[in-house]
Amino acid sequence: MQNFFSISPMSQRFSLEPGQTYEGKISIVNPVDSTEDFSYIVSVTPYSVVGADYSADLATATNHTQISNWITLKNNSGTISPNTVQDINFTITVPENAPAGGQYATIAVSNNPDKSSSSSVNINTVFEIASIIYADVAGETIHDGDILENNVPGFLTTTPIEISALLSNNGNVHEDATFVLSVKNNFTGEVIYPTENTNEAYTELVMPESTRLINREIANTPAIGVVHVSQTIYYNGQYSSVEKDVIICPIWLLALGAAIIGVIISTIVFKVFHRKKKQQTSSLFIDSKS
Repeated sequence: MQNFFSISPMSQRFSLEPGQTYEGKISIVNPVDSTEDFSYIVSVTPYSVVGADYSADLATATNHTQISNWITLKNNSGTISPNTVQDINFTITVPENAPAGGQYATIAVSNNPDKSSSSSVNINTVFEIASIIYADVAGETIHDGDILENNVPGFLTTTPIEISALLSNNGNVHEDATFVLSVKNNFTGEVIYPTENTNEAYTELVMPESTRLINREIANTPAIGVVHVSQTIYYNGQYSSVEKDVIICPIWLLALGAAIIGVIISTIVFKVFHRKKKQQTSSLFIDSKS
């Protein structure tokens, strides 16, 4: 049997002071439908991102991942019975000379291969899950970032609608960007976004010394039609708002339209040619009579 264990929370934020100590915890859940024990190991790794798509890097040490050396786990291995939650406690000991700004690490949980057996939980699909620690150390923090792009398409041949933004952070601490998004069907007046399960406003985090491309797909849009899209971004004291009527027209409809236009043009050309030919014939007949 495969056991899809989970951890919570998936991320935590800490405001740290040099020379101080902080306590925290994550919880590992062996789900209620599990029938076997889950043997786990816990580790602390650096956390950084690579590229505008923010691929996670859990191996590279940087000036912003020193916190991975400040975290001490109280219990880094064990076994959890089915339908049981195990807390993993940790301590963050901040050095007196800790640099100001953002510090990032993960507390990662995986199955313990040393205790794998035919009678233990088999984790193949989900090998490791990590809880991200976002911390900012007090001191001379630099807030410097820009809204580089706020993109709403004007014409689409397929759905869902993809809306994007490109944000830069040139400072030394993470920043929150707030997005306010709405999508409405121009023909029916139906509000497509937000829905009952979503909020009009949401936030995304931008790591220091990075540029992040943020994409959001809007589902439940009509396959053919016009929708009104509005995206407003608040970031680092800046503001950007874009509103557009987005035309959604599938390729087959474009091809059909092109075919109809082609038939109309061909018909007009044929009629003009036929009329000229008749006029020429009439002229020759009149000339022959005279």
